[in-house]
Amino acid sequence: TRDEHLVAAGRACLDLPLTTGGAGLALGLARALRDRARAGGGAWAAPSPRGPVAWLSGSCSDATRTQVATARDAVRSFRIDPLALAANPDAVDAIVAGAIAGLAEGPVLVYATASPDEIAAAQTALGAERAASLVEAAFRAIAVTLAANGVRAFVVAGGETSGAVVDALGVRALAIGPEIDPGVPWTRAVGDEPFWLALKSGNFGGPDFFAKATAALQ
Repeated sequence: TRDEHLVAAGRACLDLPLTTGGAGLALGLARALRDRARAGGGAWAAPSPRGPVAWLSGSCSDATRTQVATARDAVRSFRIDPLALAANPDAVDAIVAGAIAGLAEGPVLVYATASPDEIAAAQTALGAERAASLVEAAFRAIAVTLAANGVRAFVVAGGETSGAVVDALGVRALAIGPEIDPGVPWTRAVGDEPFWLALKSGNFGGPDFFAKATAALQ
């Protein structure tokens, strides 16, 4: 069996709801999906011209806390505090207004990343479920409002945060682009209105991940 046979099998199985087979079939499916994306205009392409970039972080992992601390020294940053949101739902409006104003100077960071003690305090006061839902709703609203104000590129840290942002922006398929750090590529949303998304789980990436991701989009 040669690669061209696997690609042919991948094309034949591409529209089936379920397939079974060895790893070779996965190779064929991946290449067939890539070819279809290219033919349909869904291939990776960097933005031109490059617009503003927003950095959103909901992960509280050790790696992300270091990344956020590094990013805060480099760009304007705005913190999402679930206790503040519970006391004043309009706090999200102030955060997003500040972020939009800050985009004139370069990337902006909006983060809910916190220490274990801060997380425990919020969960004790609000309950774990409510604290998480407040933060997720805030990221959804912020992503949508930033997009409405011209942001098309987002660097997002945290699996749940990434899911919330992707869903809020209506992204349903992604074309894979260049790798930023091991296991974390840039992606481009496939659709009428493309977004560029660097989505990472908490412990991926080096300390300068946010700046590195932004530089890789140039």
